[in-house]
Amino acid sequence: MATDKEISHDFPSFFKVYKDGRVERYWNTDFVEAGVDTETGVQSKDVVISPEANVKARIFLPKIDGPAKKLPLLVHYHGGGFCLGSPFASAFKTFLSTLATQANVIAVSIDYRLAPEHKLPAAYDDSLAGLRWIAEHSDGKGPEPWINEHADLGRVILAGESAGGTLAHYVAVQAGAAGLAGVAIKRLLIVHPYFGAKEPDKFYQYMCPTSSGTDDDPKLNPAVDPDLLKLKCDAVLVCVAEKDGLKGRGLAYYGAMKKSGWGGTVDLHETKGEDHCFHFFNPKSENIGPLMKKMVDFIQLN
Repeated sequence: MATDKEISHDFPSFFKVYKDGRVERYWNTDFVEAGVDTETGVQSKDVVISPEANVKARIFLPKIDGPAKKLPLLVHYHGGGFCLGSPFASAFKTFLSTLATQANVIAVSIDYRLAPEHKLPAAYDDSLAGLRWIAEHSDGKGPEPWINEHADLGRVILAGESAGGTLAHYVAVQAGAAGLAGVAIKRLLIVHPYFGAKEPDKFYQYMCPTSSGTDDDPKLNPAVDPDLLKLKCDAVLVCVAEKDGLKGRGLAYYGAMKKSGWGGTVDLHETKGEDHCFHFFNPKSENIGPLMKKMVDFIQLN
């Protein structure tokens, strides 16, 4: 008989699972209320995308000076190894408030269900559902007034870091494959992405029992995805960090996109001397400014 202290699976830095089924994370995500960001003047609010799956999102609206005009829409997917993180965390509020202000975009960060309680591909499904929900606003009569009034769905950017970058790529391809109407994806911003390698990723396999956890899984390796050429956007920017253990996977993704012939442009930006998602984990780094400028220049759509 299992005791409440017996561990069946342990993935340091992420979570451990006890034999009785209980999940304990190594760190818990903080929560900050939506409202006005005092540093930038950005307003935020929380919305429900799917009551059935309890999928939510946080919207970030930059301060608007002068006559109202519609802004490009950035759809963001947070990182955290598919099992940690939330759009409602302080780090993402700071990041997205800054990005929305500097790039002059309205941002929507999707709060997908987390593994291991919700096995993958739940996060992928929720991420795509988030874009489908946004597309419901194409006639200006969707459920969320801020999107109806302020978002130009003809100028959409998908973005994410770490696992969120993986999800952003997946959504872009699936939207193209499905011929999703109502949104036009113009940019794909992939930061320090989490893709697969030849060796099985036991962490990913535990969260997604149907996956091999290797680079023969299209979700972990876009190069073997039969739908890759259906990707609909004009440009992709891949960001990597020199000391990141996932840098090689980011470079492989960049190479695969360059070779695929999908029809858009692909650029690479490497930050020297930094590790994975340093712009969250090392907030005083002098390299954050140049990375933010690179991202802002890429996503600005006039």
